[in-house]
Amino acid sequence: MTFRMPAEWAQHEWTWIGFPTSPAEWPGAFDNARQQIADFATALHADGRGEQVRLVVASPSDAEAAKVMAAPGIEIVVQKLGDVWLRDTAPIAVLRGQERALVDFGFNGWGGKYQMPGDEDIGARLAAMTGLPTSSQHWIFEGGAVDTDGTGLFVTTEQCLLNPNRNPDLDRGKIETLLAGSLGLSDMLWLGEGLLNDHTDGHVDNLARFVAPGILALPEASTEDDPNAAIYADARARAQAFGVEVASIPSPGRVVVDGEVIPASYMNFYIGNAAVILPIYGQPNDQAALDALRPFFPGREIVGLRSDAILSGGGSFHCCSQQMPSAA
Repeated sequence: MTFRMPAEWAQHEWTWIGFPTSPAEWPGAFDNARQQIADFATALHADGRGEQVRLVVASPSDAEAAKVMAAPGIEIVVQKLGDVWLRDTAPIAVLRGQERALVDFGFNGWGGKYQMPGDEDIGARLAAMTGLPTSSQHWIFEGGAVDTDGTGLFVTTEQCLLNPNRNPDLDRGKIETLLAGSLGLSDMLWLGEGLLNDHTDGHVDNLARFVAPGILALPEASTEDDPNAAIYADARARAQAFGVEVASIPSPGRVVVDGEVIPASYMNFYIGNAAVILPIYGQPNDQAALDALRPFFPGREIVGLRSDAILSGGGSFHCCSQQMPSAA
């Protein structure tokens, strides 16, 4: 029986979410980033109607802060943690029929740029807590570098997966073979560049996301000064040439903090059991992005939550979370 990485909209048993632990990583925004992540956890849990949430904190004192900020019923997991971006450091689940297994990849701090103690083995430690069979991959890979529609079709960017700061000895063909063997990849759509100033070297979960089998959501620039307009257009052309259907989501446009364009994106949404949580930034297109997603997720509430403080640390809701699909 073959195995596969399920789509994010498949039923979850729980979701891991990382909780900020270092004020130095969130200058001037530490408390707000904590509260925004706690609000995300609360919305995902949905008073027990959504899914179990396991909020991963680095210390007992962080656990006390998380308990105050997050809703009752959210489980607090104390594990040595550096950064909060569990999309990239936590293990990834695959299904073989109704049996689950985990895959733990190598991690080098996004090409050696951001190395924090605990991140190098948090995946193995979280996997060990589940009791599920786990395979260890000894090449560098981050979960935010791909997205899948659950059929074996994946999307990624050349900027990230072909970056020599990850696996300089691996070419496109070798990476496709490794992903086939580890996550059940059968077909790969390669986009080009990720968003401007994205510290992850262009993770695809900030650019393009599957919202249904064969349907890829992509941002669309609505202002002349959108810094990513050419990137969006190139991604659209590649996706259409590949043969997937493209669903347009308005871009948040040009978002500047302290004089620098930041990689603000509506695409870093998270698909939970009861709700789809979309990052918003106080931009004119916030409501339009929520409305554009709604048709793809009937039966799920589409929730917009502020994510500007989280983004100051380098990511958003999808980046700080990793799902565990249900066995059945």
